[in-house]
Amino acid sequence: MKRILVTGANGQLGKSIQEVINNYPDYIFDFKTSKELDITNSNQVRDVFSSNKYNYCINCAAYTNVEQAEKKPDIAYLVNAKAVKNLAKTCAEYNTILLHISTDYVFDGEKKEPYTVDDIPNPINEYGKSKLEGEKYIQKILKEYFIIRTSWLYSKKNGKNFYKTILEKAKKGEDLNITDSQIGCPTDTNNLTNYIISLIIRNNQKFGIKHFTDNQVLTWYDFAKKILIDNNLEDRVSLKKVKNYCTFAKRPINSVLYFKK
Repeated sequence: MKRILVTGANGQLGKSIQEVINNYPDYIFDFKTSKELDITNSNQVRDVFSSNKYNYCINCAAYTNVEQAEKKPDIAYLVNAKAVKNLAKTCAEYNTILLHISTDYVFDGEKKEPYTVDDIPNPINEYGKSKLEGEKYIQKILKEYFIIRTSWLYSKKNGKNFYKTILEKAKKGEDLNITDSQIGCPTDTNNLTNYIISLIIRNNQKFGIKHFTDNQVLTWYDFAKKILIDNNLEDRVSLKKVKNYCTFAKRPINSVLYFKK
């Protein structure tokens, strides 16, 4: 039986993976929260790997607070880059295939068309820069890896995300002022989970960078509207478009990733 380590088990993606493991009885999943496995601690990482001999490692651990990453970039680089280097080195040592979750924010958003895996990254904020540095460590250290870039990730059940925030505000009857100046592809963690596991069970050997999204291009305003319609809440709140969306961190105007199903 193949053993799979999942880091960042308390995050929205980690929890989504936990919800489907009963469908795969031929695989042993080992879920580690940040408290159970601090991936910034290389000795801790090595101890866990040496005890279990994993075939795969799905790295869901990340520092994803885009705003705080601008103010405290050291934390973002520690988790998104240096810790990823620890994982990559240990995966190389124990012949473990790494599946690492990355982001659309490695791109600057200036391109008019969707970004392909061959486009050259050029992040415009510290979060994106830290994630790109993690990607580079993996590419330098490993031969057998999947870097899976995704965008606008959300879970309907777990974690804090745009979907749940809009739903909570709508149920309270709060007015919603949402920007339509950015476009991307909202991606459900359940769909990303299925894609990740499919790479494993099919024994995919086409290693490298992958893009995965739900393939529907929306603005944040469009996404909010879809959330309201899907939950029969469109008549309960006022939803307005706004152009000016003030954030500390710069964000790509176009972060659509090219993904061919």
